[in-house]
Amino acid sequence: MSRADTEALIRDYYSAFNAGDTEGFLALLADDVIHDINQGGTEKGKKAFAAFLERMNRSYEEQIVELSVMTNETGTRAASEFIVLGKYLKTDEGLPPAKGQTYRLPAGAFFEVKNGKVARISNFYNLQDWLKQVAG
Repeated sequence: MSRADTEALIRDYYSAFNAGDTEGFLALLADDVIHDINQGGTEKGKKAFAAFLERMNRSYEEQIVELSVMTNETGTRAASEFIVLGKYLKTDEGLPPAKGQTYRLPAGAFFEVKNGKVARISNFYNLQDWLKQVAG
């Protein structure tokens, strides 16, 4: 893939996320996608990623804004930086009680791209910042 194709893929990834288009979102992933969860474990496969999305959608309402996408020369790697605008809807296991708190959280992600699909995604954000924002 070219750099432009990879950038378009990553932008489509976030557009599908923002639109709540789970099918479209999953279609951009390789079947054996690797997902490195922020300050968590690693999951493999579209089925595991779909289950993760389902869990997230139950507890959070989020939009990605101020997106920047960077790619390497060959289009096999990409990185993104963005702001997550969110609302904490339902208490997530092991986290503070949800009361509809809103948050604005800087975040980033790293991607590996193979055969025109996202093959790996690693997400990063400051959990302590999020905890402070939802504590009140």
